[in-house]
Amino acid sequence: MKQTKMTLVVMVATLVAVAGCAVRPMGPSVAVMPAANKPFEAFQHDQTICKQFAEQEVSGQAEAANRQAVGAAFLGTGLGAALGGALGGGGAAGAGAAESSQAAQPAIQQRYDTAFEQCMYAKGNQVPGFEPTAASPQ
Repeated sequence: MKQTKMTLVVMVATLVAVAGCAVRPMGPSVAVMPAANKPFEAFQHDQTICKQFAEQEVSGQAEAANRQAVGAAFLGTGLGAALGGALGGGGAAGAGAAESSQAAQPAIQQRYDTAFEQCMYAKGNQVPGFEPTAASPQ
């Protein structure tokens, strides 16, 4: 009976942890405008390059946050079961791990946005809060 209860607790904790996973940003959450007199096609090309650059800058961060959260859920579940409070301790550990993973999401998005803005600014586009620059050589 104890083994079945432990298995159930581990499964529930894992599901709770995975449900609150951090994800890689789908794109920038900032508005960048084309430089004056820049053709829209050139702006689209800049966006493509800068999205790739930003993706490289945050590569692996969501996965690392999720691995850490799942590890914490398993650790908390195991400790809870070992102390005899398996259902109460395991579920709480899973929920805490999910919250930890979700808490990483805004920081990952911010890093992505910063990298995207830096790239677009370097290419001469208009980034909110910064004065326009001359476009860099293509």
